[in-house]
Amino acid sequence: MKATEPTKIAIVGLGKIAHDQHIPSIGRHPGFSLSAIVTRGAGLPGFDHFTQLDAMLSARPDVTAVALCVPPQVRFGMAWAALSAGRDVLLEKPPGATVAEVQALADLARTKGRTLFATWHSRFAPAVAQAKAWLSGRSVTRGEIVWREDVRKWHPGQAWIWDAGGMGVFDPGINALSILTEIMPAPVHLTSAELEFPENRDTPIAARLSFADTAGAAVTADFDWRQTGPQTWDIAVETTDGTLTLSAGGAALEIDGRAVDQPAEAEYDGIYARFAELLAAGESDVDASPLVHVADAFMLGRRIVTDPFHD
Repeated sequence: MKATEPTKIAIVGLGKIAHDQHIPSIGRHPGFSLSAIVTRGAGLPGFDHFTQLDAMLSARPDVTAVALCVPPQVRFGMAWAALSAGRDVLLEKPPGATVAEVQALADLARTKGRTLFATWHSRFAPAVAQAKAWLSGRSVTRGEIVWREDVRKWHPGQAWIWDAGGMGVFDPGINALSILTEIMPAPVHLTSAELEFPENRDTPIAARLSFADTAGAAVTADFDWRQTGPQTWDIAVETTDGTLTLSAGGAALEIDGRAVDQPAEAEYDGIYARFAELLAAGESDVDASPLVHVADAFMLGRRIVTDPFHD
């Protein structure tokens, strides 16, 4: 392939996130050319449409990368097939239903010499890099995450999120954890968890988590999927030198109450820019730490059963 030729990429799973984010960002990046769609439903006019990934891998050897936008419960088998067929793979978040799946895929990518990119879109929110830089070298004294949204607004009719492996409120909550693990100057580990499960669902609708960093600073997280009205995506970190506040999911930043100007939101543009860098370097980027915290919450968490949820 010539250096000037864009990478031909296929989208696997033509749902809301693919329509809203992946397709526009691929279209804006000169290093990629959307060349095929794999989905059980209708495809897109002008693009090869396959209902099975194996059929696409066989019919289109020129498509060298795939973006997996399917639910996490079925992502592992597809990623394994694509890597085994010599394709580079971009994984939507969370990168798998289990930590072991992600580790196995990372091992396979190394063996095959392919690029595997486990994306965390919230890390590409405008203010996250600046927050990380400001916290670097500072001593954290405490942190607080409040991540509350309305599941009916963001996941209407998506039953998979309530099934085992669908993660429930951790589907959005892991976005907060991806930011936390990116910006904190020292690693954190879970110390306690309380999870609320509707009696008719397999995954939690709310979670309250407690963490500590290696110096003993406490961080709390409050995730809830029952918020109506304005949505809340805030992270505050207190240090011995002042307080940092990320809001709007990482799009806005304040230092000691003073707003810091930020560029426009372009999370998925950032994801595809990073994917292009990894492909050019022949490298992978697979950080499972946010998923590890979710797994720990299920292992350590006290379970509370609440009223049934009806979408």
